[in-house]
Amino acid sequence: MLHLEATQNGRLLVGHTVHLLATSGVDLPLHSLRRWQRRTELVKRQVHVSGDHSTDGTQRRPKVVVVGGGWAGFGATKHLAQEGYDVTLLDGSPHPGGLAGGYRTAEGRAVEAGIKGFWYQYHNIFALLEELGIPWPLTDWTKSGFWGPEGLRIESPVFSAQPRLPTLLGQFVHTFPLFKTLSLADRATMVPVLAAVLDYDASPENFARYDQMSAKELFQRYGISQRLYDEFLRPLLLVGLFAPPEQISAAAMLETFYFYTLAHQADFDVCWCKGSISELIFRPLVELIEGLGGKIQGGRLASDLDVNPETGCAQGVIARSRDGSETIYPADAVIFAVGITGMQKLITASPTLAGRPEFRRIMTLKGLDVMATRLWFDKRVETRFPSNVLSGFEESTGGTFFNLNQLQDEYKDVPEGVIAADFYHSNDLMALSDEDIVQRVHDTLKICEPGFRDAKVVDSAVLRFSKAVTHFSPGSLQGRPRQWTSFGNVFMAGDWVKDVAHGAKGLSQERAYVTGLTAANLVVRRLDFGKPARILDTEPDEPHIALGKELNKRLQTGLASLGVSSFGF
Repeated sequence: MLHLEATQNGRLLVGHTVHLLATSGVDLPLHSLRRWQRRTELVKRQVHVSGDHSTDGTQRRPKVVVVGGGWAGFGATKHLAQEGYDVTLLDGSPHPGGLAGGYRTAEGRAVEAGIKGFWYQYHNIFALLEELGIPWPLTDWTKSGFWGPEGLRIESPVFSAQPRLPTLLGQFVHTFPLFKTLSLADRATMVPVLAAVLDYDASPENFARYDQMSAKELFQRYGISQRLYDEFLRPLLLVGLFAPPEQISAAAMLETFYFYTLAHQADFDVCWCKGSISELIFRPLVELIEGLGGKIQGGRLASDLDVNPETGCAQGVIARSRDGSETIYPADAVIFAVGITGMQKLITASPTLAGRPEFRRIMTLKGLDVMATRLWFDKRVETRFPSNVLSGFEESTGGTFFNLNQLQDEYKDVPEGVIAADFYHSNDLMALSDEDIVQRVHDTLKICEPGFRDAKVVDSAVLRFSKAVTHFSPGSLQGRPRQWTSFGNVFMAGDWVKDVAHGAKGLSQERAYVTGLTAANLVVRRLDFGKPARILDTEPDEPHIALGKELNKRLQTGLASLGVSSFGF
């Protein structure tokens, strides 16, 4: 059965000017600007939103449909609701929350889809938490341990608690005594890679060339030692970008390393939610959105766009409920804020989207498996670090474990021990039984912390997420979409879209949230209604890094004038 919500005579709102879109921070090539100009001319005869009124003479609030209930979708919905839009968020889950969605067992124990950190440069999320006016939900910055089968390999300090030194020097000085197994000679082999850090984003062409290369190929090109690769770089990529270096784009790796570890001394500092993100952050965020008149509708799986045949722009979203019925949600603009796997399912179901090249290219992208576990023990076990990285315990799988007795408020004073362990690129583990997985986690914990040897598991949860996170494989840049689309009033958001300067790849909550705000700003400019969201930028490059990048650009320009390629120095 098909339901149709009321709309204002089915009219589509005219888009805002190309000039405003071009100055919104989105990089529009000349041919794309011309497409936008043609589309704007096509819809000029439609009524502009600022002059569109309802039957009682009041100004009509423009309708926006946001598809996807994670950081990106909630970010876009929040801002549009604050600006007076009639905004509806649709999500296939009965309780929207993206990968941060969680639940409680019959015994009242909280289970969540993995533990995700909040890094030093997450300025926009920190500002959101202050805006919500809730008790501060995050821990202090924490130290971390990197473990192998032989024991502790590296520990990470709280960099912001150390005297600040110029970046790179600060990281070297403050971690010098903390590498337990890697020699100074091994660590020194990382220095030549800094040339690629200065070079990879010097131009869009450079970034595309680095994207074609794997991270492993880049490490080999610059002479990284095998031990540094095995004990530090490989495990870091397995938990940071969810795949081994041979399967990771060098451009994605460099962008991620720079944002999280190299741009400024304190960038590697991380804190954690003091409870379930769903309960402590998303619940009050949903309450704010609904209090502003926004609608959050779970259990609604988007299946297609409703497109105006005259303008070629979207005028609604078709969504299917769990009972199989379909509803058309009228819209003056649409934001897709779902992950790759969800977007691919939507494209497969939608002839409208499948007919556009930019959406077909998304079908070339891949997702990676993730597994989240939670173990309750019959006693507390004190661990050296609240957050930990595991390496070498599984051949091609990266792992982390977290002591929730140290991180989350509800477990701080309980007698039982609570550990969360997550696994990335977990393809090899997905077919194992829950019992096998729990035993593997327990065996690994025994190696890292002897206190687990006589601790017994009294309860557990194992969650499997097939193709749940983006695989930033070599060459994947071409398939990733920009935030604007050829529909004119349809926009994209999520940490996997390209041409976003803010943040890094990987499950970056900040990047996802910022793309949601950016998509909302594109709607504001398109419909000329409300004010754009203010987006806080990351700290600028330090002077010596900025100088290095500028000299690199000049060197490339000079070599190019001589017909010499400078790719990778």
